[in-house]
Amino acid sequence: ETNTLPFHPFEMQQGDIVRMEREHQVLKEQLKEAQEKYEQLQSRSLEETGALKELLKKSVEEIKVSKNELDWFHQDLDIKVKKWQQEKKENQENLKALRNTAKKHTDTNDRYSKTIDEKEKQYNIYLNTYLETSNKLANEKVKLEELIKKSQDDFQECVKRAVKAEIAVLKNWKETEVCKLNGIAANAEANLKMLKSLSSSASAAPKLKSQIDSWETFISNVKKKVEKVEAEYEEKIQMVKNGVQNCLTKTETLDLPSP
Repeated sequence: ETNTLPFHPFEMQQGDIVRMEREHQVLKEQLKEAQEKYEQLQSRSLEETGALKELLKKSVEEIKVSKNELDWFHQDLDIKVKKWQQEKKENQENLKALRNTAKKHTDTNDRYSKTIDEKEKQYNIYLNTYLETSNKLANEKVKLEELIKKSQDDFQECVKRAVKAEIAVLKNWKETEVCKLNGIAANAEANLKMLKSLSSSASAAPKLKSQIDSWETFISNVKKKVEKVEAEYEEKIQMVKNGVQNCLTKTETLDLPSP
């Protein structure tokens, strides 16, 4: 007959009962083989014992020929008997172990059958708890994702405002510094122009030449300073646009001593 009933929920996973039955059948076959082997060994032992007895009888008859051979046969017989006894003892122990193993598997099968119902009840409880928790976590996940998206949008907006503010500050600092240096350059150019007008006379020209040269050098240095300040602030502005932080620092300019 074929059992068409489903194994679930009488096993932890599909195939457990079939596997247990196969193991039980294997143990039965092993027990049967051990019994057959024991019977064969016993039969062989009887046959060999009879043969040895005949040999012993023949050896007694031939004792006059060689007593040494008789001693040897006795020793050989003792060894074989001990060996057969040892094999018999081992086979009996193996048979006993196989019987204990079969009983153990039978008890285990009964215990699994009793615990299947309890495991199924626990599974249903855990499943309901999992579904409830999963739905709750899914709702919380949606809320958190909305909060994260809003926070990211706010963060991006703050970053844009911060970049725009930093650029405005740097531009303001640049214009202030450039305006200051341009004012110094304008005053220097006015002084230079005045000195050049005074040097138009031949008597004053040699005296004013060194001062004119100093003012021209001063004006050149101021213009170079203006270019340097503009380049440094433009570099910082570009770094801020590229996302570099901690760029909001003033460019230190040393006051150029006027002649």
